[in-house]
Amino acid sequence: MRGKNRTVICAIEGSIALITLNRPEKRNALDDSVIEGLKECLRQADLNEAVRAVVITGAGADFCSGADLASLQRISESSVIDNLEDARSLMELFVLIRHVRVPVVAAVRGRALAGGCGLATACDIVLATKSARFGYPEVRIGFVPAMVMAILRRNVSEKRAFELVAGGGEIGADEAERIGLVNRVFEEEHFEEEVENYVSRFEDVSQSAVMLSKRLLYQMDGMTFETALQAGVDVNTVARMTEDCQEGIASFLKK
Repeated sequence: MRGKNRTVICAIEGSIALITLNRPEKRNALDDSVIEGLKECLRQADLNEAVRAVVITGAGADFCSGADLASLQRISESSVIDNLEDARSLMELFVLIRHVRVPVVAAVRGRALAGGCGLATACDIVLATKSARFGYPEVRIGFVPAMVMAILRRNVSEKRAFELVAGGGEIGADEAERIGLVNRVFEEEHFEEEVENYVSRFEDVSQSAVMLSKRLLYQMDGMTFETALQAGVDVNTVARMTEDCQEGIASFLKK
């Protein structure tokens, strides 16, 4: 898997699709090229049956610092229609992450701020170094972290979400883990090895079961209790008919 867009590098390492934001001189800031590159790499990974997980990381010291200066300048000069199209492009990226059939993991070093924090939070799992920083500073320039709020609100409590978006400050990785924004925190010197070990677990579980579980988990959001249970009944039935489940049951019965 190779992306033509060099601001985002795509590679396959065993069963893992590694997507690297490649603008270290700009702290991997988001612009049209990066957003389109991420979409292209995610779609390629989703089509590859050998891929068991996707890891998104940043080249250099930081994960992603949000929109770059050129993008902010364009926003200030654009029409309502242009800004609407620009915002929808980022929305499409966040939606795509949830539609990718395998787990999408953010591996965060350094700073993940504004849209970069939103990108990390949009992933299914967030792994971070102990020195990583997370935050939504948009309010400091009169901007609103509007789309990422939909993701943030589903990850942390209402009061924590408000504190993060209204205060415009940053929090460290340990605090982010404590409030549910991050899954695991690792030491800097062992980070790549720890990420590799973490995602390798997806090689040892059923691909179809993970795919169905991811889809159901996000579909349940907003459902009533009984509707969610019925959705579970439907997926449970489908899972029983998969080859992985049939083989798993047969193997278990032989023990």
